[in-house]
Amino acid sequence: MRHGDKVNNLGRKKAHRGAMLSNMACSLILSKRIRTTLAKAKALRVYVEPLITKSKNDTTHSRRTVFSHLGVNTMGKEAVKELFGTVSSKVATRPGGYTRIIKLNNRSGDNAEMCYMELVDFNDVYVKSSTTTTETTKKRSRRGTGTSTKKSDDVSSPEPSSENIEESTEE
Repeated sequence: MRHGDKVNNLGRKKAHRGAMLSNMACSLILSKRIRTTLAKAKALRVYVEPLITKSKNDTTHSRRTVFSHLGVNTMGKEAVKELFGTVSSKVATRPGGYTRIIKLNNRSGDNAEMCYMELVDFNDVYVKSSTTTTETTKKRSRRGTGTSTKKSDDVSSPEPSSENIEESTEE
């Protein structure tokens, strides 16, 4: 029985699982998006989100804690720099939920469920751009005061006709 066993072992021993999750976390932080199986992505989400939360507080202790999870190799060093630099500045206001899992088709070899795992704030498709402005329209009142939902100022004038152009050039 597996009472209270909440760790997804992924068919690996503890050392192998730790090394795999560390490597996948480094790849996710450096490339912002990785393609993996759904089970590994769910295990990686539990592993990497606390590290991103730690990166919001840029202290020596939090850097050492994250560094111990991401490994001592050169990829781990680059990942820590990227995490405490670019990633932490983007997720500073976000209260949690730093990763997104997008399901894909099954892998043709073994029919494993595949997915993309990405950092939420780095996807250009889903991020709301601040340059687009929404037009505010007057809310229609139920009291019948005569306000309409459309503004007359928003209606653009039609193209000038050829007669108007000829008249303006003659003057």
